Amino acid sequence: MQVERGQVVALLGRSGSGKSTLLRCLNGLEVIDGGRIEIAGHAMDYEPAKLRELRRDVGIVFQSYNLFPHLSVAENIMLAPGLVNGVGKREGRAVAEQVLDRIGLLDKIDAYPDKLSGGQQQRVAIARALAMQPRVMLFDEVTSALDPELTEEVLAVIEQLARDGMTMLLVTHEMSFARRVANTIVFMHEGKIRETGEAEAMFGNPQTKEFELFVRRAAK
Repeated sequence: MQVERGQVVALLGRSGSGKSTLLRCLNGLEVIDGGRIEIAGHAMDYEPAKLRELRRDVGIVFQSYNLFPHLSVAENIMLAPGLVNGVGKREGRAVAEQVLDRIGLLDKIDAYPDKLSGGQQQRVAIARALAMQPRVMLFDEVTSALDPELTEEVLAVIEQLARDGMTMLLVTHEMSFARRVANTIVFMHEGKIRETGEAEAMFGNPQTKEFELFVRRAAK
C-alpha cells in the first residue's frame, strides 16, 4: 500500500480483518514480522530513539480517549510537547490554545475531562495529537463509542483536517463518511488488503465477493 501526501485513506473491513493492527504497525506499536514500512520519511526502526522521532511525525487517536483525568484539557495537550520536544509552559499553552481553537473547544481549555461529553473528550484527544504537529494522522475507530450526535461532532473535525490537507489513515464503520471524505478506500479481509481504489468506483462496482458482501451488509 502506498499513500501520497495529503491523501485521506479509509480502511474498511469486518471486525478482526486487520485494520487496527495495520494502524498500530504504522505507529510502531506492533512489531512486524516481515516486509518494510516507511512513513513520513521514517524507515520503521524499533530502537526507542527512532520510535520517538517517528511518533513526532505520526499521530494516532484511539477509540478510547486516554485523557489523564487529573489534568486539565490544556495540561493534557501540553504534556507531550513538553516531554518530547522540550516546549516550555508559556509556548505549550499557546499551542494548546491554537489546536483547541482549531477544533472549536477553546472555551474548554481549563476544564477537566470528566466535565466534557464523550465527543468533546475525543476532540481533545485529536487536539492533543495535533499539538505535536504531525505529518500523518491515524484514527482508529474514533467514533465507535459515541452516539450519532457526538459522532457527527468528531467527524466534522476530521473532515476539516482533510480540507486542510492533512494526510490521514482512518479505520471507520461510517460508510457515508468514508465515501464523502476519503480519496482512497482500502478493504481488508482476513489480514490482507483485498481491494483498493477510489470510493465511488469501489462502492459502485465491487471487484471481490468479500467487498460486495461487506457493502451489502453495511447498507442494511
